[in-house]
This record gives sequence, C-alpha cells and structure tokens, in this order.
Amino acid sequence: MTSATQAYTYAAPSSLVGGRLGLATSGGRALSGPVVAPRFFSGVVTQAAPAAAALLAVADVALARYHQPQARTWVRDPVVTCNGDRLRFESFSACGGVYARLDLLGGALDGEVFDRGTTNVDVNAPLREALARVGARDPLHLGVGLDELVVTTMDGAVVEKKVPLPERWLRGFAEVQVIASGMDQRGELAGLAAVRFLRGLPKKGTLWVSQSGRELKVSDRQVAGSVRLAGPNRLGTLLPLLRFAKTLRVYGPADAASSAWELELPGMRYTLVLSPERWRGFSGEGAVLDDLATDEAENDADVVGMLLNFEPEVEIGLLADRAGIPADRVRAALTQLGVAGRVGYDLAEAAHFHRELPYDKDNVLLLNPRLAKARTLAEAGAVRLEDELATVTTPGGTRRVSLTDGSCTCEWWWDHRGSRGPCKHVLAARIVARAAVEISR
Repeated sequence: MTSATQAYTYAAPSSLVGGRLGLATSGGRALSGPVVAPRFFSGVVTQAAPAAAALLAVADVALARYHQPQARTWVRDPVVTCNGDRLRFESFSACGGVYARLDLLGGALDGEVFDRGTTNVDVNAPLREALARVGARDPLHLGVGLDELVVTTMDGAVVEKKVPLPERWLRGFAEVQVIASGMDQRGELAGLAAVRFLRGLPKKGTLWVSQSGRELKVSDRQVAGSVRLAGPNRLGTLLPLLRFAKTLRVYGPADAASSAWELELPGMRYTLVLSPERWRGFSGEGAVLDDLATDEAENDADVVGMLLNFEPEVEIGLLADRAGIPADRVRAALTQLGVAGRVGYDLAEAAHFHRELPYDKDNVLLLNPRLAKARTLAEAGAVRLEDELATVTTPGGTRRVSLTDGSCTCEWWWDHRGSRGPCKHVLAARIVARAAVEISR
C-alpha cells in the first residue's frame, strides 16, 4: 500500500481562550482559488456546549482505529468547509471504516462569512482539553481563520505537521460519499427513546436494526427494512452527545450493508457512516467504479466541476441545464468529482454539497487500480462480445461475463458476488460494450 504525504502548516496552533475558539487553517481552496491560510467565518456559536462536544467527537474519529487499535503515530487534521450558510467539519478514521461529519447550520451560527471554501483545521491536545470543559452557559465565539488567532493565541509559534495519506484511506473518503448517496432513511427515534436505544446497544457483534412502531428493534438476523450494524462500539462518539440529542435517524442502502447514524442536535447535525464490517474499510467497496468507467465521466466532471461554487446543496437538474448534459451523466460526473474529493453527500437533505478535500485530485485512476486494470484489458483487445455475454482473456485464464447481471466466473466475483462493486473483467466488458454502441450510432 502506497501513501502520499500531506504537509500541514499553521501560522499558530488553534486555541480556546476566554470563550474565543480560534481554528487555525492550513491551505485549501476558496471561491477565488487556492489560499495559504483561508479565513472563512467569525461569529458566535449560539449553542456552545453541543457544538464543542460534537467538534471533539469529529476529532476523536480522526484519531481512531476501530479495527486492531495501535499506538497513535500521526494525526490527520479534520477538514472544514464553509458553504456560506453553514460550516461542515469532516474526518475519517485511521482504519478507513468510519466517516464523521458535524454540520453547524445557520440556526447555530451568528456572525460574518468572509469566504466560502475548504481547508484543514488544527485540533491539538490543549484545544481538545478546552473543548471538553465548555459548559451550557459558556459563551463561544468561533473564528475559522488567521485573524481570530491574533486574539486567542498567546504565542505566534508556527505549527508544521507531515502525515501519510495511504491510498486506501484516500479511496475510502470517495467511496463513503457514493455509498451514502444510495441510502434511504430506515428508522427514527426522538429524545429519550434515542438515548435509551444507543446506551442499550452491546459493544461487539453484528446486529440488524429496524423500525418497529415508534421504536427501533434490534435483531441478530436480517429482516425486511433492517440496517446492518457491525461493531456497535464504532458509534461511541455519539454517546457524549446524547444529552443534547433531539432525534436519532438511521439510514441504510437496499442491501443493508453499510449504515449511517445521524443525531439531530440544537442547530446542528452529527453524522457517522459505518462500513459493513468492523475490520473492513470503505476503500474496497467499488461503488464508484461503474460511473468512473464511462467514457464521458472525465469530460463531464470537468464541465460540472467548473459550475460548482461551494453550494450547500448541489441541484442536479440545474447543473444538467447549465452544463447541457442529461441528469444521469451529471450524477456520474458527481461520482468522478467525489473520487477527487470535490463533493460530499448530506443524507438529511438527500443532496450533494461542494467541498475540496486537500489531496491530489488528478490521481483518480491510480486510486482505483481495479479500473486501471479493466482499461488495460479493454485497450489490449482482451474482450470479445457475444450479445449479452462477453469473454475476457487474461494471463490467468478466460473469464465469462454476463453484461445483464454483472456476474463473472472469476474467483473474485464468486467471493464477493457483487457486494464490493464489479470485478475488473466486468468493468472491461462494459467499457468495450459502451464503445461498440457508440460506434454503431
């Protein structure tokens, strides 16, 4: 597994002094383009205690390895996006199986927006201790950007960090957005019922959760409409937030594999998305590969990407009209942009949002080796089409592919049966089949 290296440089450490929370920024992109130390927001957080606790929860996920915990050797700083009417803080666990996001909505913010965009923010040990002490009656003034730190920081020490970003981790950030976009709400609990439910869950094992009347029912087997919960301990960062919880919502896809858990808090939402197994990250799910394999995806992504403006909600119909392409191609382009770290997905609003994750956006193919191998097979003439079937000849043998259901005779497909996306042979066959259709037109 290879890694890129991310260098963070902050003009000063983030701090919380006298009720003023200054978050240092390191690089990123704003409306005007790349910025060394962007300044996005300055104002009051009207719900100080839940905001401080939820920001700490996002930081905790960035530190965590839920599978095979080990001593911490490096820290990936959370990402913040200013979408104008809200601030979104995101992190991804070191094991690649848990995604966390805090959305501070307009009802929780009262201040001035200087710009829109995305950047990393420094969350250090002293800041974590300070956030843990914020009480219900404490004032909290939040500044995202350098000017606020002039007030809050006692010294002007430069903070520099270098951390590895493994390909598996980078791919996971892309996969989780695509997987979330295929989820629907499967259950909901209000107030004290949500508290009782979450506190009553076991720490280990695999459970299935489904709505039963006004309650959520836990089962040891899958039932209709249930959501899979593997490794319930991965919901641990929800527990400190329960005293503020208004509603718990549960989301899942049709195949009940991954799941998402959203706490509605006063003026904000905290969301966790969990991979299908405690030991399994999002990077191998393959959810993005079909959309990436289309010939138009890269060109469409260039067009759609130029139209994004750090909106809190990306309207597919509007983008289709402005780009002059069908809605299904806009969706495929958004998948390509998701792999490049340029869009996320908000389950509560069932919509994509624009952000720019701080890693190399030009390595889509390198971050998806299965797709790279499929294109190599297609270009080498290894695929022979026979109506709805295809034969793919490889050094390891001949594989038979069904274009109708996406099945294959390779060992990889028999192991996963499509649960982790198409194999390289199916992808290669689909690439060649699409090319044949284009030639016949």
